[in-house]
Amino acid sequence: MVDTFDGAKAPLSINPEQAKGFSRRRCEWVDIYIDGASKGNPGHAGIGVVILKDGRVLKTLSNYIGKNTNNFAEYSALIYALEEALIIKAEILRINSDSQLLCRQLNKEYKVKSENIMSLYNQAVHLLAAFKEVTINHIPREKNEHADKLATQAVKEAIRNNPNLR
Repeated sequence: MVDTFDGAKAPLSINPEQAKGFSRRRCEWVDIYIDGASKGNPGHAGIGVVILKDGRVLKTLSNYIGKNTNNFAEYSALIYALEEALIIKAEILRINSDSQLLCRQLNKEYKVKSENIMSLYNQAVHLLAAFKEVTINHIPREKNEHADKLATQAVKEAIRNNPNLR
């Protein structure tokens, strides 16, 4: 559909003769699910990231990030995800998070008030600028189960494998 001069929509049609030499690159979204977990707030924290393309999991990340707040863990998950997206040369991202605060801050609906989070926010904004297009979606927790499990798993494994963390 294309816009007409009066604002109406009209179908866009190109016959095969007109299409010769016309290449249309398919929009290839990379879907990223992120989550941060903190056992205590602050407490032992971890991040979980799931990166998908065409519905296939390309990469998962699960890392322990020390003692931090949940918001710190959420932003850390985002930064890990964006760095990984740069490595795989993604251009168009859909970031999905169950953190309403993170989504609203990045969509400029809320201001960042925490000094601890401000540096992470600035780093995330800097990384986001490297992509052609990004959408940041707040999703229900139930739709973020895989990233949530990875974040929780990172914390549990760190505590289990390091007696000093108990």
